[in-house]
Amino acid sequence: MFDGIKRPTLVVDTAKVRRNAVRMMERAKRNGVRFRPHLKTHQSRIIGRLFRDLGVRTGTVSSVEMARLFADDGWNDLTIAFPANLREIPEMDELAGRIRLGLLADNPVTVRALSEGLRHPVELWIKIDVGSRRCGIEAGDQAGLRAVSEAVRESPNLRLAGVLTHDSRTYGVRGEEAVGRLFREGRDALLSAKAFLASEGWKDLLASFGDTPSMSLLEDWSGLDEVRPGNFAYYDLQQYVAGSCSPGDIAAAVACPVVGVYPRRGEAVVYGGAVHLSKQSQAMPDGGTSYGAVFEMRNGAWEGFREGAGVRGITQEHGIVRMRPEDLEALRLGDLLFLCPVHSCLAADLLRPNTVYL
Repeated sequence: MFDGIKRPTLVVDTAKVRRNAVRMMERAKRNGVRFRPHLKTHQSRIIGRLFRDLGVRTGTVSSVEMARLFADDGWNDLTIAFPANLREIPEMDELAGRIRLGLLADNPVTVRALSEGLRHPVELWIKIDVGSRRCGIEAGDQAGLRAVSEAVRESPNLRLAGVLTHDSRTYGVRGEEAVGRLFREGRDALLSAKAFLASEGWKDLLASFGDTPSMSLLEDWSGLDEVRPGNFAYYDLQQYVAGSCSPGDIAAAVACPVVGVYPRRGEAVVYGGAVHLSKQSQAMPDGGTSYGAVFEMRNGAWEGFREGAGVRGITQEHGIVRMRPEDLEALRLGDLLFLCPVHSCLAADLLRPNTVYL
């Protein structure tokens, strides 16, 4: 099945993707919210079509280039969930001329620049910072919310759609209780911003929330109108450690050829390094640090992790994999090891030219 793989390759189990998607869609339906998955995890027309075949019609992307990729493949309702880059206003305007496009802003300067540069209408979302300290207006900053919303009110081509956030704090904790506490804090902050804008005369605004741990672990999304999880499509080692998924839910593996076996060190070296997996590491429950787990392969499929194995170091092209003596003894040069990436979104981006779909 994998004889044609010669270099680091992302292998995607589409049956697992479908299962993950159906589960998340059903959860969104039970909560009565619009499902707008983040397509940046896979950046794949093939996986995008899988979602469309399941009835998904709205999507999230993180760049103008990505929006163009999916718009060219038939998606006509996309939100670019990244602060609007004013150098790309012409490209955003071209997209807005052929699809329903959502853009983000957290300051009136961006809003005015969009208003002046766009000829076609777009939906404008106010980005709210609920604690991640990345981008956005703090939910309690009423002056900031008022300034952005008033700038939208003055624009002929911008329609205020609502408030939007991504709470990245949930990726740094483990388990339903910890994730739930942060989710409720973030959701309540987002809804407080929405309530303030309602008091300013903005009716029918939506609250859009996105993060995979919350959407995977929690059943109650009360108060939200739209959710934008993305990583759930593939999952990864980070999500496993957070408790968001089981190894059997992880739908993407990086197949890496073995180029060195060193029994005295208890290690193997694979062709698969930072330019394939990224340099993102994961703190593990045992106190160690991992750059990727090793899947146990059975009949061409992976369901669990190989005991005592993991990527302990990484350079540009090399992955240094610790393994048990009995596993090293059975390993041969040229064999493939299937690695679970720490962050599947990064691995998928790095390996887009080398991806196999099962």
